[in-house]
Order: sequence, then structure tokens, then C-alpha cells
Amino acid sequence: MKTWFITGATGGLATAIISQLLERGDRVAATTRKKDALAALESEYGAQLWVTALDLTNPQAVNGAVNQAFQIFGTVDVLLNNAAYGLYGTVEGISTKQTGEVFSVNVFGSLNTARTFLPHFREQGGGQIIQIAIMAGQYSAPVMGMYSASKWAVEAAFEALAKEVEPFNIQTTIVEPGGIRTNFVGGNGVFGEDPIAYQDTKVEKMVRLMKGDVPGMDLATYEKYIAGDPEKMAHQIISRVDVGKDHCG
Repeated sequence: MKTWFITGATGGLATAIISQLLERGDRVAATTRKKDALAALESEYGAQLWVTALDLTNPQAVNGAVNQAFQIFGTVDVLLNNAAYGLYGTVEGISTKQTGEVFSVNVFGSLNTARTFLPHFREQGGGQIIQIAIMAGQYSAPVMGMYSASKWAVEAAFEALAKEVEPFNIQTTIVEPGGIRTNFVGGNGVFGEDPIAYQDTKVEKMVRLMKGDVPGMDLATYEKYIAGDPEKMAHQIISRVDVGKDHCG
């Protein structure tokens, strides 16, 4: 049995992971923007699942939630940094404010949580960090520029962190999924205000597709074209953690 701390716990991937963990007997501390979103699982699994609302951009709130998780469970074996959201549109059309906000959650939120965990992991003799990134953390494409930039920053920071904390028996794995069949884009994505000059270009067509604004194709139809199965991906992530140190990097 392991104990996990999972951020962004109500996304499609996170929900699949939590359900699989609880079913096999693991304990989960889950943070989310909407505490009642996991009410059904809380009712079914009781003390095995602890849920709290958390603003990842508030370092004091992160510190409080992490400390409380250790007080409740005594130990936490795995930090799964999953919380993030997508920001889409042209580099020209995405505002400075929007860019700052996506970095606050995707980059600084992940770093806030990891930094808070490290003293606890050292004290207990080790732990695992699973950082969810994305394939776009290795490349960029039209409409993905600023979102990819946030994920590039995540990858750079956690690649360095992995080497820094290795002497403390803290294992770090960066997970780079491709598209997953969740509502990440259409339901949770934020879009910039692209200038009128981009009308009737490939950029506009791509944005409309991501919003589900295509004649004859709704968002549910669009999601069917996405290959990634959240249940299978959840299983792979859990299996990677179970394998342990020899295969994590």
C-alpha cells in the first residue's frame, strides 16, 4: 500500500488514477479547485481518501495542505503533480496576463508543491515525484506556443531537480502524454483573442476545431479522434511507480 498526494485531482487522467489506486487499497490525498467533485469516491472509500480545495498559486496554502496530508496519513510516498490547464491561440493574441496566469499554475504551482514536499521526503528517507508534462514540452506548434512554453519550463526545472534530489533517495519521473480523451482542451482550455488578421488561416481553423466550433463536428466527436485512453495511461503511471528506483529517472 502506498500513499499518494495528487494535485488537479478532478481531471480525466487524475480521476482515473485515483479510482485505480483506491480500488487496489492505496491511500490518496487529493487537491482540487472543487472539493465536492470527488464526493462519490469519498463516500465509498472513507478515510482512504482525503480531499481538500487548494489554490496552487498560493505557496502558503500549498504548504498547509501538504503538512496536513502528512499529519493525517503519517507518510506520503508519491507526489503526483498533475494540475495544469491549456492556453491556446497565437503568440500575438495571447495576453501578458494570460501568459502569467498559465505559468503561475503550470510551472510555479508544480514547483511550489515539489519544494514543499522535499523536506518531508528527506525526513522520511525518500519518496517519488511524478510530474505530468506533455509531448508538447519537447516541441511547439501554431496555437500551442504559450502552453508549450509553460511545459518546456516544467521539463527544464524538473530535469534539474531530478538530479539534485537523487542523493536523498527521491526519485523523479516526468510523464509526457500525448492527447488524452478528456475535456482538457474544450472544457478546461483558455483561449487568447487572436487578431482579425488570422481569420481564414490554418490558425483560425485549428482554434475552431479545438473549441468544437466546426460544422458537423461537436466536441464529443472531436475527442473521439484523440488516441490516448486515460484509463490505460493511469495504469501505466501507477505501474511505473510500482517498478521503483531501477527504472525511474
